[in-house]
Amino acid sequence: MAVAETVFACQSCGAAHAKWAGRCDACGQWNTLVEEAALAAPVGASGRLRKPAKRGRGLEFVDLAATEAAPPRLTTGIAELDRVLGGGLTTGSAILVGGDPGIGKSTLLLQAAALLARAGARVAYVSGEEAVDQVRGRAARLGLADAPVMLAAETALEPIIDGVRRDKPDVVVLDSIQTLWTDQLGAAPGTVTQVRACAQELVRLAKKTGVIVILVGHVTKDGQIAGPRVVEHMVDAVLYFEGERGHHFRVLRAVKNRFGPTDEIGVFEMGEAGLHEVENPSALFLDSRGAAASGAAVFAGMEGRRPILVEIQALVAPAAFGTPRRAVVGWDSGRLAMVLAVLEARCGLGFGGRDVYLNVAGGLKITEPAADLAVAAALASSAFDVALPAECVVFGEVSLSGDVRPVGRAEARMREAAKLGFSAALAPQGAAGLAPGMKTAEIARLSDLVTRIQTGAMEELA
Repeated sequence: MAVAETVFACQSCGAAHAKWAGRCDACGQWNTLVEEAALAAPVGASGRLRKPAKRGRGLEFVDLAATEAAPPRLTTGIAELDRVLGGGLTTGSAILVGGDPGIGKSTLLLQAAALLARAGARVAYVSGEEAVDQVRGRAARLGLADAPVMLAAETALEPIIDGVRRDKPDVVVLDSIQTLWTDQLGAAPGTVTQVRACAQELVRLAKKTGVIVILVGHVTKDGQIAGPRVVEHMVDAVLYFEGERGHHFRVLRAVKNRFGPTDEIGVFEMGEAGLHEVENPSALFLDSRGAAASGAAVFAGMEGRRPILVEIQALVAPAAFGTPRRAVVGWDSGRLAMVLAVLEARCGLGFGGRDVYLNVAGGLKITEPAADLAVAAALASSAFDVALPAECVVFGEVSLSGDVRPVGRAEARMREAAKLGFSAALAPQGAAGLAPGMKTAEIARLSDLVTRIQTGAMEELA
């Protein structure tokens, strides 16, 4: 028989504790321990552990140089989604899609399921949060009511697995993993134990049957997918669906992909008829640009293999209440503090008594260090109230010594800028001549950029 015992599992990291505490010792989060029932190792009548079952034949090794055909892929019909996945859905893969509530995860996956079904694939959509009629209503609003998608509303894991094995779909979408539960565990749905166990069974189902399993996951207030991080390790791909409620576009970002590149993004525009693909994201992000104004710089960045141009806006103003405020949207606040410190220490530009506001236009989140020079240019432009040339792009990494370091894919950045009509660039050394017809001012030190902006020497790039 199995001896039942009670453990307190952390809902943030999954660590098990023998007794309740206000703070998890493993991850440091407060009020995350929940009492759950667990099963200890099976014991016999004498109280001793039973002998383990008889082992099998053992592990079989294969040659590293053996050549095998790549697993087949199934294109979804949505080019941006296929780009992020690395060319389409891979047979037998498990994919986790996370994002804020109401951002459009269910809409995207319903559109993909309908297109796959219309192309002849067998697709099942299982909702644990909505009734079948609600899913049908959304499909009707999106113009997908005629798609032969198999719908179901279920939260119990066992009936879902039985239905998949019986009907043998090519793709099954489960919305969401936090609502699933198995009767083999006494924990409540959504707890770490249930999420981990259900995800493990679904990944095993995908590997054994070859069905493509797509899981929808909720995110926490920190932007991470709720539940144990081990779920992200078990699946083959982890995609984040990002966007701001006040903006009409969405970004699908791959943070893990065993069958394709990571850090690849797909851009969508949210409309009344659902999500639409954006073939040229740079044009969308720069569409609302007005006349040249101080505090604005166009950054030539890279998202995966795709160059993207986006406007960085900065505002430097006197502190109203004596304590300077730092507010940043779309960029790392720690990186902003570093750039401000370098501008003060190496360039003599003081921000001690000023408020600093930084915003990435359009709501895009930038993570690469190549945006340092563009941020510094926008801050200096606002501080001196001098506008940068409207047809100039900026990119480069700033070191703590004030040097501007080269960044990767400089030629792709500049060619994308030239394609969109930009004629000048502020870039690190070695970037001149990479894009025919573009004037390039090579910046070796950050102080050179500040001097150019302060003295009005930027006119030569106009």
